[in-house]
Amino acid sequence: MPKTIVTIKEPGLYTSIQDNGRTGHQHQGIPFGGVMDKESYHIANQLVDNPIDTPVLEMTLKGAIIEFDKSCQIAITGANMQPSLNNEPVGSYTTLNVQAKDILRFGQAKQGCRTYVAIRGEWKAKKWLGSFSAISQMKDHKNIPCALQAADSFSVEVFPFTEQRTYPIQKISLFSNCYVIRVISGPEFHLFHSDTLLNFFDRTFTVSTDSNRMGYRLEEKLEAYSNAVEKISSGIIPGTVQITHDGQPIILMADTQTTGGYPRLVNVIHEDIGFAAQMKPGDEVRFMLVNPE
Repeated sequence: MPKTIVTIKEPGLYTSIQDNGRTGHQHQGIPFGGVMDKESYHIANQLVDNPIDTPVLEMTLKGAIIEFDKSCQIAITGANMQPSLNNEPVGSYTTLNVQAKDILRFGQAKQGCRTYVAIRGEWKAKKWLGSFSAISQMKDHKNIPCALQAADSFSVEVFPFTEQRTYPIQKISLFSNCYVIRVISGPEFHLFHSDTLLNFFDRTFTVSTDSNRMGYRLEEKLEAYSNAVEKISSGIIPGTVQITHDGQPIILMADTQTTGGYPRLVNVIHEDIGFAAQMKPGDEVRFMLVNPE
């Protein structure tokens, strides 16, 4: 089966290989990891007719420059980073045919934060504990998948070309600068004072520059907040919203640690984690409490 070598000419701000992440290792303190926006990830693989769990490239805020040494098919989804192929603009959410020595370039994200590139075929890259996913806090470049650097490369065993597809425009998620994220009550929700709860749900928060794949810190703090409870470290998952001792909310994301000691006020519902993943510093967010059923 022919292979294409994919070379990262420039990595952008943060480019990594991601898939569905790792399960079954959280008791060892290893985060789930994996793609931040699963909907965009799955659509990208559907467009090139890959198995749904095939890895993709995930880029954050500013995209990479990528060279392919052989022909292949790709699809781009997620945030609009103004992609171009050999300096000619190309579309997202559609199957693209790439030829040998083609150069794919991305710029700054206009709306949203993360862009995904699927490549049709079987990926041959570094794997650890059953997953190709890089973990942002891991620095063992020799044995554990990490963020891609300039001149890094990997190969993909290319499948025969499939028919070109375009995802229906009416089904594409719209990214903006202001989000409403639905949440359900967390384990310590009942320990928060009613005034604190009203303050949390009645205000608009701003995503801080201190935000990454581990979590989003929000700039505003809850008014007159007193710590709801001193608790020992308990299990946390992506989507948990913790409140720090000084009243600052943190939305935990894919690379978050597996335990934490801050009170867990709410959890982002599964369907909205992808929207949270597309928030960037300066974006605004409000929370809406919904019934788990």
